[in-house]
Amino acid sequence: MQQAKKRRLLASVAAGTLGLSYLTAEYLFNFAFKRVDYVPETSADKQKYAAQYWRYVDWFKKVEKEHWTWSTDDGDDQMSAYFIPADDSTKAVIISHGYKGNGETMANYAKMFHELGFNVLLPDDRGHGQSAGKYISFGWLDRLDYLTWLNRLIKRLGAQTKLLLFGVSMGGATVEMLSGEDLPPQVKAIIADCGYASIHEELTYLLKRQFHLPEYPIYPLVSTINRHRLGYYLGDISSTDQLKKNHRPIFFIHGEKDTYVPASMALENYQATDAPKELWIVDHASHAESFWLDPTAYRAHIQAFLNKYFY
Repeated sequence: MQQAKKRRLLASVAAGTLGLSYLTAEYLFNFAFKRVDYVPETSADKQKYAAQYWRYVDWFKKVEKEHWTWSTDDGDDQMSAYFIPADDSTKAVIISHGYKGNGETMANYAKMFHELGFNVLLPDDRGHGQSAGKYISFGWLDRLDYLTWLNRLIKRLGAQTKLLLFGVSMGGATVEMLSGEDLPPQVKAIIADCGYASIHEELTYLLKRQFHLPEYPIYPLVSTINRHRLGYYLGDISSTDQLKKNHRPIFFIHGEKDTYVPASMALENYQATDAPKELWIVDHASHAESFWLDPTAYRAHIQAFLNKYFY
């Protein structure tokens, strides 16, 4: 009798624990993956750059540009991007934005590349900005969308165009994951700033650091929820796996003091590819701060990489 009561109690505790774990996973999935129709306030360490940031946004709003769209397979959902043309230039960069950002939030990079003579394309990823999508795919579905954007650029600029892939944070991981796809020959080089090595590694790191939660059972439950909502497990999302298939020159940039995506992930990504590669760990820079810390030095490093591998 006592044994039966004990088994029922243990079963009840186990069921309650599982239920609580699922509710926690559902909350975290919605918190991290659900679309947000606004750009959250930047982190405290970068608010000191607000005046400079809004000057770049003002430039973006005023510069001549075109709104490009295309429809997904079902025809109901549209993907959105802004194209900033450059006079008499057949080189172009596609700029991939960060988590819960949009193309406009990359105005500083857009202006830098435009001044370097590039046509600039600024997509809004799935679940961001003016593009469709209920959920954020952390670059995994976006990498395939970017194949469409690349073909649109080639159609607009001609087969002789030379294309550069550039991204920051989630955008850095997006172009790293894109590197493993069958890219058109016009893509000549890639620049990835503070991209993560894999979603598994990134989310388990943040679970511990931000929420003080263990990997198990939360991460597998979030991954299962993602499988039901978006069609794939989180273990599929890996920059390092995709970089193993890359053969294009790639430049990795990462802030030394990044506590959101640790700088150790830059080394993982660097080691994953056998392509021509360079790595710049930026002293004193936090997450996605490398440009803002010294825009002149940032531009000079990118120009040096382009001189070596792109032109």
